[in-house]
Amino acid sequence: MPVKGERIAVVGCGSSWFMAMSYAALREAAGQGESDVYAGSEFNYDRKYDRIVAISRSGTTTEIVELLERTKTPTVVLTGVADSPVSQHATSTISMPFADEKSVLQTRWATSALALFRAHLGEDIEKLAQDAEVALAEDLGDLVKMNQITYLGRGWTIGLAHEAALKTRESSQFWSEAYPALDYRHGPLSVAEPGRAVWSFGALDARLTADIQATGALLETSTLDPMAHLIKAQRVAVTIAKNRGFNPDYPRNLTRSIVLA
Repeated sequence: MPVKGERIAVVGCGSSWFMAMSYAALREAAGQGESDVYAGSEFNYDRKYDRIVAISRSGTTTEIVELLERTKTPTVVLTGVADSPVSQHATSTISMPFADEKSVLQTRWATSALALFRAHLGEDIEKLAQDAEVALAEDLGDLVKMNQITYLGRGWTIGLAHEAALKTRESSQFWSEAYPALDYRHGPLSVAEPGRAVWSFGALDARLTADIQATGALLETSTLDPMAHLIKAQRVAVTIAKNRGFNPDYPRNLTRSIVLA
């Protein structure tokens, strides 16, 4: 894993990219060093790094495999499959087979990966685990009756907002979006209305709260750790999918591992 002071790039695709966003923001905020983040296909080979951290549940993601083959920078891969192609090309590998899952959707993998990164940064994740138990038991209420949900985040929780929106879209073919919280006022607020929800990962600016409430949209906030709040969002996505007659584990047009022919 990266050491303090290293300039790193964190890369992933889909859910792994969004967890990379959160990790990079947390690492910089902790004073551990410059931490850039890229979707696997958009890595900047002209920028110099001390280390690249790659995240891939399946270990077969084409963009990540190609990046690892091409780069000369030391790399560490976090994967759910120890003997996968990414491991063959990485300088070092961290395998988490317990977090792998049969579902096309990433749920356990995403939260487990970010929990590992947070623990490595020195955070006490015991409270996170306790909050996760609460999130698993909370009533979902009217959230599963909405016809649109927008997810908001600040700092490291922007990645969580994008991940929640992706889970809702891919599991249930449902209209969901994600934005940095204050940027929501710059246009997207126009779609808020009764029957739609705005979901905030973390505290909201009081002025933005008032603006959202004035639209009649349902505002979802929580005092739980934002990662635990993500688990509740996953539950909402699964419930909406089932209510629509979909199997949330196997969305249309998607496969568990994205390998480009």
